Amino acid sequence: MLLREAKEILNAEILAGEEYMEREVKAAFSCDLMSDVLAFVDDKVLLLTGLTNLQVIRTAEMLDLSNIVFVRGKKPDDEVCRLAKEKKMVLMGVRHTLFEASGLLYKNGLGAIEIEGE
Repeated sequence: MLLREAKEILNAEILAGEEYMEREVKAAFSCDLMSDVLAFVDDKVLLLTGLTNLQVIRTAEMLDLSNIVFVRGKKPDDEVCRLAKEKKMVLMGVRHTLFEASGLLYKNGLGAIEIEGE
């Protein structure tokens, strides 16, 4: 799925990285625990989270993850957006809950990540 398609499905606001909306994502991962993100996620994943701090950007950077959706109407501060722009990341914001946003993407064809052992 292209990020622009995810934006449309979620009725998202682009907070950073509008020039990268043609990127493709292969799966989504919904989580507020950055330790789980580190354990299970790699690039080409759309991360959905309610956390809006710098740790989210730093975690994404370590994984070469560059696509983040903030849920529940939360918006990161200017410093987070500045760093995301510097790292060429796409940040989007939605009013949906984490559950609802994940369900909308899944219903429209974006799958979940594969966890080893499943």
